[in-house]
Amino acid sequence: MSSEHEQQRSRPTGEQTKQPSEEPWADLELTLPHTRSPTAIVSLVECALVELTHEEVGAEFVSTSVAGVKRTQFIAVDDVGEEFKKRYLDERLGWHEATVSRKAVRDELVNRLSQRSSLIDEVGQNDVVTAQDRFQVKPVRELRVQK
Repeated sequence: MSSEHEQQRSRPTGEQTKQPSEEPWADLELTLPHTRSPTAIVSLVECALVELTHEEVGAEFVSTSVAGVKRTQFIAVDDVGEEFKKRYLDERLGWHEATVSRKAVRDELVNRLSQRSSLIDEVGQNDVVTAQDRFQVKPVRELRVQK
């Protein structure tokens, strides 16, 4: 079994350029509700934490409820991945920032991704759910703080 680096070295020069969809973090996303097992959720979160530490990407969890949209973003602060910046937006209260530990990020993401969608608990049986909670890893430049 050869590594990705070895595979890239053996490709002709024109094939070494990665397309955005081929980034290792591109498929680290999850929409709630989902059918993933608790083990799969932990695995997804661990993969996301590794990518946050080694790439210029951040993780974002967006939840929608009758009270509005809430957005939580995590971005690695150091190269070893022990500290993260947590940015939180509540449409009614604005943006707040804090520095949190890797364990706090891991626990929060596992907890959030293990729950049902925030909209499902608040929407009546006859109403249609039009938005879903979503977790996604994406480039830091796309995690702009919108004021």
